Amino acid sequence: MKLLALRHLWFLMALVFAGPLFAATIDQFEGSFEGSAQFEYEGEVQRRDMSTEISMTKDGFVVSWTSVSYKNDGRTKAKTYRIEFVPSERDDIYKSAMAKNLFGKATPLNPLAGEPFVWARLEGETLTVFSLYIDEFGEYEVQEFHRTLIDGGLDLLFRRVDSEAIVKEIRTVLRRVE
Repeated sequence: MKLLALRHLWFLMALVFAGPLFAATIDQFEGSFEGSAQFEYEGEVQRRDMSTEISMTKDGFVVSWTSVSYKNDGRTKAKTYRIEFVPSERDDIYKSAMAKNLFGKATPLNPLAGEPFVWARLEGETLTVFSLYIDEFGEYEVQEFHRTLIDGGLDLLFRRVDSEAIVKEIRTVLRRVE
């Protein structure tokens, strides 16, 4: 009986210390994805259409996304972003390549100059893009786009966090576009 208990304990420890059972690679995220979300923000129900495209490049990958907001008065507002990422010196962390330095090398922007500092992380089945903004008073805001592989698409969790709390959170499923 003790031998059986020890085997169970060994099995549980192996699961805990083995890390994720499935580790995705960036190319598994490649494709186009679309969806919509309804969420509450500042006491108002809002609707948003969202799309994401992820493509591989020679040196890394590009994430493009569009968000269309529908205002209650009938107006719409669309925002589109495109960011190239290249590997960093650390495993599964990618630096943005949003500017070129003096030698033509792709580099991140400067958050102390009011520009966003952007990086990506691949952890298990989730590709997360982080954007750090520092305002003129030294306060910060971080936007997080967690894209997790699911059957037929991506589970998207967007969070906007300031120096005090989560300001906005949107969750939806983006279906793969064939």
